[in-house]
Amino acid sequence: MVPAAQRLPEIPRLVARKGYFVVHAPRQTGKTTTLQALADELTATGRYAALLFSCETGRAWGDDVGAAIRAILDRIRTEAESTLPADLRPPPWPEASEGTLLATGLTGWARVCPRPLVLFFDEIDALHGQTLISVLSQLRDGYRGRPVNFPASIALCGLRDVRDYKTASGGDPTRLGTASPFNIKVRSLRLGNFTADEVRGLYAQHTADTGQEFTPDAISRAFELTAGQPWLVNALAAEIVDEMAVPVTSPITVDHLEQAKERLILARATHLDSLVDKLREPRVHRVVEPLLAGTTLLLDPYDDDLSYARDLGIVAPDPPVRIANPIYREIIPRVLAPDVAANVTAEPRSFVRGDGRLDFPKLLDEFAAFWRTNGDILVSRQLYHEAAPQLVMMAFLQRLINGGGYVEREYGVGRGRIDLLIRWPYSGPDGRRAWQCEGLELKVRAAGSADPVPEALGQLDAYLDRLGLDTGTLAVFDRRPNAPAISERTGITTTTSPAGRIITLLRG
Repeated sequence: MVPAAQRLPEIPRLVARKGYFVVHAPRQTGKTTTLQALADELTATGRYAALLFSCETGRAWGDDVGAAIRAILDRIRTEAESTLPADLRPPPWPEASEGTLLATGLTGWARVCPRPLVLFFDEIDALHGQTLISVLSQLRDGYRGRPVNFPASIALCGLRDVRDYKTASGGDPTRLGTASPFNIKVRSLRLGNFTADEVRGLYAQHTADTGQEFTPDAISRAFELTAGQPWLVNALAAEIVDEMAVPVTSPITVDHLEQAKERLILARATHLDSLVDKLREPRVHRVVEPLLAGTTLLLDPYDDDLSYARDLGIVAPDPPVRIANPIYREIIPRVLAPDVAANVTAEPRSFVRGDGRLDFPKLLDEFAAFWRTNGDILVSRQLYHEAAPQLVMMAFLQRLINGGGYVEREYGVGRGRIDLLIRWPYSGPDGRRAWQCEGLELKVRAAGSADPVPEALGQLDAYLDRLGLDTGTLAVFDRRPNAPAISERTGITTTTSPAGRIITLLRG
């Protein structure tokens, strides 16, 4: 693992200043592991009694404040008995009213503990409604008594920054008496992704343990695919070492990384499934749909949807607004149109020529036939309606290419299009592996808009220049209410781009 102090170097300073602060990060970024290591290190200095515990146990009690807080106090005692020396553990919790249970208990502990208390409230956002209001209020009320009569330093740890706690407590900040429900905090820390150097150092630990090396290109590709997202960085390596069982005598290469990426996406591990589940939330939908469709991101100034999507780790934490990493960028379109793959009856191998290359014209013809038959009903069923045609085409291509080749996607706010690169491996004349590459641009004609083909051809030229390709495909989907019937408007022709390329034009 990456050393805890390296990931959150500010915490020892905040604790020394008796600070109350927030630590937030997306799921499975190493937050709990890092905070546990920091708590252990703080206690080991001999200066503090530091404890990490989860508030998850209070979730089941909902708005039953007394039961929820008693469950949390039980969790504190259990953790203290397993991690702290006997003289630092809490005394029996005193009797108190439900509204003061937590504050009274922590006050009693702080008074008898020979060291200042440092508490990490992990999974704080598992609490909602009246219970969350009560916990935050009691911490605010006790704050003035620190360090003798209350914990010297407290961190609230969860998925979201403190600004979102008012939503979890019922959406009305006045219920907490302030627009910021934890206004005693001095800092809000976001546990970030690994840097390229940290990924290199993490993989070097595997090499030191086993002798198996990651090639420099493989390390670079791992960072590129994950943008340093900790769970993905570890999951890729674990897939290669444990599941693919690459012998330790063989170096880990870019090809291994590509295979591991596909296997993770297809397996829909718990981390990726939780990501997919968030796509159904309206707040996430409002941010991700314009990214997929390439339209303008319109945000209500009183909503924090973009920050919420960033806190969840779906959107990158820095501008421009974009999906957080290439693996998420691949899995999001795949899972948004599951009914498409279920309706594709063609056999993938029927599109492979005798020389091993992909018969791409035949594949486009098959899609056109599929679109004529199924396009209207599949588009009507898509949750992300603004990007529905593009999602259908991407799902179709993924269904027939997956397992043999790769589909890479580029999309984002304001682009007005989705660019696709299909990479298909085959054996060249010399017997070595070669790559067939096909570049596509997906475009939509909306109500009241002119034919987008002239503009799209210029955009496609720029994309093909970057890919180093001489030809490409433009797919234009007509979403106008008065568009001809799908059976009439769907067809494939050729045209010439401004740069003189012959372009396959698919209208649908």
